[in-house]
Amino acid sequence: MKAIEKLGLSLLHKVDPETAHGLSIKALKLGLAPLPGPVTSPRLHTNVAGLDLPNPIGLAAGFDKNGEALAPLSRAGFGFIEVGAVTPRPQPGNPKPRLFRLSEDQAAINRFGFNNEGMEVMAKRLAERPKDAVIGLNLGANKDSTDRPGDFAKVLAHCAEYLDFATVNVSSPNTEKLRDLQGKAALGALLAGVIDTRDALPRSLPIFLKIAPDLTEAELEDIAEVARETGVDAVIATNTTLSREGLKSAHKAEAGGLSGAPLFEKSTRVLARLSRLTEGKLPLIGVGGVSNAEQAYAKICAGASAVQFYTAMVYGGLSLAAEMAKGLDRLLARDGFDNVAEAVGSKREDWL
Repeated sequence: MKAIEKLGLSLLHKVDPETAHGLSIKALKLGLAPLPGPVTSPRLHTNVAGLDLPNPIGLAAGFDKNGEALAPLSRAGFGFIEVGAVTPRPQPGNPKPRLFRLSEDQAAINRFGFNNEGMEVMAKRLAERPKDAVIGLNLGANKDSTDRPGDFAKVLAHCAEYLDFATVNVSSPNTEKLRDLQGKAALGALLAGVIDTRDALPRSLPIFLKIAPDLTEAELEDIAEVARETGVDAVIATNTTLSREGLKSAHKAEAGGLSGAPLFEKSTRVLARLSRLTEGKLPLIGVGGVSNAEQAYAKICAGASAVQFYTAMVYGGLSLAAEMAKGLDRLLARDGFDNVAEAVGSKREDWL
C-alpha cells in the first residue's frame, strides 16, 4: 500500500463507517484512488461459468451498491466486479447506524437491509458501463414485497441487457425471512423462475446463487441438489455470518451480518463441503475473510474457481485487488500450476 493510500484510509477511519464508505465511492469517481489497470497473465487468465476472466480476484457485492463507480473499478485490478444488491423499487434500508467497524478483528458488521436506488437507476448506469470489464449484478427483493421470488426475476429481466452474470441473493441476514428462501422447496421454485426468465432473454447469461455460511450439513446437501436440478451456473460461498465467536471489538454485539477476517475459516469449510457435495462439477466462488494472496489461494485450493472480497479493503485499501492477483500468480508458479483451474480443489481435504 502506498503512503497516500495509507493516509486516505487513516482519515476515513476517523469518520462514521457509512460516511466513509460514501466518501470512498466519491474518491473513486474523482480519480483519487490507485487504478493500475488490468492485472493478468497466462497463469491467472481463467474461465468460470463461461466468463472469460483476466484474473480470478473479484469485487464482492455491497461495495458499489448502485453502480456508481463502474469505470474506475474496472481499472482497479479486479478480474470481475459484482454490484448491488438491487431491488425492483428503491428502498432506504434499515435505520442508521447500520455499519460498524470491528478494527481489532479486521471485520465489519452491517445491517443495511438492501438499501439501494432501485433497478431503474441501476439499469441506466449499467447502460454506460465499460465494455471490456466483467460485471455482474446481485439481485434482491424488496422488504415489503408480496412476491419476493418474482422480484429477483423482475430485476434480472430489467437489467440483463447490460450484464455478464447475475447473482440470486437469498443469504443476507438483514431482510426479515429472506434466508427462509434457502429452504429446498422455496429455493427450487425461486431459482426455476429466475432461470426461466434468463432463458427467455435475447442473450443468455450465467446465474449464480449466493449462500449463507450458517448452514447445517443437511441444508448444504439440499442446496447442492437444488443447484444441480435447476442448472445454476455457479454458487458463491458465502455471505456474512450471524456468528460472533471469538470477537474482541466493542461493536461485536451489534445485530447484522459479520464479514471480514473472522469469517475466513468458516466460509472456507463451507466452500470445501460444497465442493465435495457437487464433486467439483459446479463452479464455486469463494468469498469470506479474504485479505491477501495466500487466503485467495487457499480458497482456490479448497474448491473455488474464483474468489471475491470487500471488507479487507476497509483495512488494506483498493490496491489489494492488484496485489492479491500478482501474489496469486507467484503462488501458483511456486507450486507448479500452469493455470488457476489446475489448483482448484487440490487441497480440499485439508478443510473437511
